[in-house]
Amino acid sequence: MTYTALAVAAVVLTVVLDLVVLRTRLLLRRVFWVAYAIVLFFQLISNGVLTGRDVVTYDEGVIVRLRVAYAPVEDLLFGFALVVQSMCWWVHFAATGRRRRPRRHGG
Repeated sequence: MTYTALAVAAVVLTVVLDLVVLRTRLLLRRVFWVAYAIVLFFQLISNGVLTGRDVVTYDEGVIVRLRVAYAPVEDLLFGFALVVQSMCWWVHFAATGRRRRPRRHGG
């Protein structure tokens, strides 16, 4: 499987995780997309420096060769999956923790 196919699969699985499995629905929230734009900005800077200076190189035979700020588009897809999954699990575990925590009465 190519790097591109893995990146696309990671995004598809992440969308399914958010909308169907965990039902956190982060991708439907405007606040997520605002936050993601900030993350993406810094991802492009760091990825651009690393790939633009050849600190990290890619086999051109396994990527589509479409680049944004020197970074292969596959890196942006993997970054998206990483950020979304981290946030989905965070929201999911926070919500399940609130439901499981016993309530204290009185004080």
